[in-house]
This record gives sequence, C-alpha cells and structure tokens, in this order.
Amino acid sequence: MQQARTPMPRALLSAGLTLAAAALAYGGWLWFSQGLQAERHARVERLHCDLPAPDAHAPHPAMRWVPAGSFDFGDTLYPEEQPVQKTTVAGFWIDRTEVSNEAFAAFVAATGYVTQAERAVDAARHPGLPPAMRKPGAVVFVMPNAVQGQGDLTQWWRYTAGANWRHPGGPATGIDGRGAFPVVAVSYEDAQAYARWKGHALPSEAQWEWAARAAQATTQDPAQPPQANTWQGLFPVANSADDGFVGIAPVGCYPPNALGLFDMIGNVWEITADAYAPGHPPMGAAPPDPVSPLRAGTAAQRVIKGGSFLCAPNYCMRYRAGSRQPQDEDLGASHLGFRTVLLAPGP
Repeated sequence: MQQARTPMPRALLSAGLTLAAAALAYGGWLWFSQGLQAERHARVERLHCDLPAPDAHAPHPAMRWVPAGSFDFGDTLYPEEQPVQKTTVAGFWIDRTEVSNEAFAAFVAATGYVTQAERAVDAARHPGLPPAMRKPGAVVFVMPNAVQGQGDLTQWWRYTAGANWRHPGGPATGIDGRGAFPVVAVSYEDAQAYARWKGHALPSEAQWEWAARAAQATTQDPAQPPQANTWQGLFPVANSADDGFVGIAPVGCYPPNALGLFDMIGNVWEITADAYAPGHPPMGAAPPDPVSPLRAGTAAQRVIKGGSFLCAPNYCMRYRAGSRQPQDEDLGASHLGFRTVLLAPGP
C-alpha cells in the first residue's frame, strides 16, 4: 500500500529532480499511458455545473450549517490518520463548495493581494534550493507517458516557474472561462488572507472531517466513491475518466452530501488551519508548533484533507473523510484548494 500522495516538500522535490532525469535517460518503463484518451475527455469536459440556487432567506446563503456532535476522529488505513479518538465539535457554518477562481479573483481585485506562488521563494525557509526552484511558482501534476516504479514522485510532479492561481498549469495555461473551477496553487497564507477578508476562518481538521462525514458518527466506507472526482484507472498513466473528468472539475458537479456540501471528497485537496503532526495529538494536548520547523530551515506544514482527482485505489486511497496529509505552508499545488468556515449562530 503506497504512502505519500501529495507533492513532496521542496527539498525532496529538488533532490528528486536528478533521480528523475536519470530514470528518463535509462528508460525501462513498466507502464504506458492513455494520453490520447485523456485528451479526448479534456475536449468535452464541462466548464461549469448547475448548482442549486442558494437559499436567499438563509443567514449565510453560500454556506451550510454543520450541527454540533461527537465522532471517532481519524481513520486506520494509513499511520498518520491514527490514533482514532473521540472528538466533540461545536456547530459552525461551512462553504458549500470549494472557493472558486471567480470568488478568489474578487478578493484579489478588492485587495490587490499577491499570492505566495507569485512571489520569490523565501530563501531562509528553503536554503540550498537550485535557482530554478527559487523563482515564483507552484507544483504542477503532469501526466507521464510512462513511469519506472512509483517511488519517485518527480516523474509526475514538477515545480513550475510561473505556475500560480491565474496559471495553474504553468505560464501557458490560464483560467479564462474557468471561473467555476476551484482556485488552486494557493498556500495556507493565501487561504488565510481570503478567509479574513470574508470575515471567516479556515476549518480545523476536526471541523472539516465532521462536515465531510455529514455530521454522522457512522463508520466510513473505505471504497473509492463512485460519485466524486477521483482517478479511475492505473495512476499516474491511465485515467479512463469514468466520472466525467480527467482533471479538476468545476465546483458542484457531483451530488452533495447529506448536509448539502459539494466535493468534500475528491476534486482538490483542502487546506485546514491545523499544523501537521505525523499522527493526531492526544486530545487536550497543545497543538504542534507550526513555526518550530522553520528554525531547522524547513517549511512548516499544515493538514490537508479530502483527497483529490489524483487519488486512485492503486496509489492514494485518501478519498475518505478521515484521510489527511501534510503540505508545506508556502507551497501551492495544482490540485490544492480550500473552503472556509464561519462561527456564528445556527439557523
């Protein structure tokens, strides 16, 4: 069973570039892609989906209320999801979809905000990076023609100068006509800035998981969900797109959960407010210090939740509410977005 499924930290990504080049030079490919099939799907993918109209009479029309409750927080499929422990969450409001390009563009237009992927990399956080990785940019998934084993993520993840929320696949790409797609290539700081502008916050890991469970304490089904944007086929070389999309889907293309929340599982990973630790800290313990890793010259990390369109049974079974992964705070990725919460009285 494979482990790391999200972009590796910058330091490991940099070290892996040399290994990837060697693998490409010597060949020995084990799998072959279905690139033409992926291109055919891409040409017919929808640019928006019909969301139900928000309830104009609701206190927060674009959000849904998540009632208070208790549940077994975590899961047991991967080590970092443990230990499972009883957790109680107070009620809160949460965005019914991931934050879209259109919504994030409104924030940028109103504030002049510049995302971290549009700024030079902080050399103090990342000493020793090669010049190409000091340029403004983000990590981009590139579907390979073939791969040699699954141990080297640089075969399909590339740090791409010029990749950012406006150009999620690199400088040659854009978001014109894609306002309904989730904003990606954003960092924890970017998500926090948007949330503050809205008067909201980022969800804690427990809040996010409780919402993804639709406020139900029942045991989670580990099977690949049929009604979510995940990877069908042999990752990373063959995606049959049985769910209708090869890549990211516009918000709200799949049925919502019982609370009316869309894409809590699949589509894009979502940033939470919690600092990452390899397992859940004991209840009542102080959370890990998100600053201390900086003193060792590496980036702090946050918990991300929900999996993405890249999760497949052979490589990333993280299409579950209890799944979690670390993500460098200052590193955007082409499959990473967010949604916000609001602590306010319920309906």
